[in-house]
Amino acid sequence: MDTTLIFTGLIFGSFGMGYILYGRKQLNMMALVSGVALCVFPYFINSVWITIAVGIGLVLLPFMIKL
Repeated sequence: MDTTLIFTGLIFGSFGMGYILYGRKQLNMMALVSGVALCVFPYFINSVWITIAVGIGLVLLPFMIKL
């Protein structure tokens, strides 16, 4: 297992926890769903570059889609 993959998963998981807390407090479903996805997706991807690309996309998703 690559340590870079572990650290990118940790970083995006931290963003996910922040989005989950924000989404629950503000009743923002898009932030909540994005936060859950940010916490879960690193378990299923084995490439650092794909992890970074998907993670950045999920971090930006609540700003682009308003529910």
